[in-house]
Amino acid sequence: MFFSAKTVEQVAALPFVPAGDGFELLLVTSRRRGRWIVPKGWPVKDKPLHESAKLEAKEEAGVIGTALDEPLGQYTYQKRMSKGYEVRCRVYVYPILVTQHRVRWRERTQRTLRWCPLHEAAEMVDDNELAKVIRELIASDCAFLRERFPSELRDHQAA
Repeated sequence: MFFSAKTVEQVAALPFVPAGDGFELLLVTSRRRGRWIVPKGWPVKDKPLHESAKLEAKEEAGVIGTALDEPLGQYTYQKRMSKGYEVRCRVYVYPILVTQHRVRWRERTQRTLRWCPLHEAAEMVDDNELAKVIRELIASDCAFLRERFPSELRDHQAA
């Protein structure tokens, strides 16, 4: 008898800020292997997915901001669980326009952070599927962000 592999859901935050004519993303290192990733984790019960992504950004990177309730994209990967088995994860990526970066946050001693331009982030992230999501954003000239955060981006340029 064969069982089909179950796919579980995770959420990821794509923390960003406007920088010149483009945007910069905040990457974090994974705790175990030090790979460059974006903040991600399990959805919080009874919370919308984008709120769970905001919580991951706060806990893993110390950033707070405005999140859309619509994902920018999604990707899949194999997650190794603590008991040694792997599960297939579908990760929904929610952009978060960062408005505040805290000095102290939950996982500050466990991770390294790096702000970088989109093209650099696409090269740095360890997951090819996540890199593809970032490259698609670049290819569209960040239309998803520009169309959904127009007033926030305008306010940032005026500041």
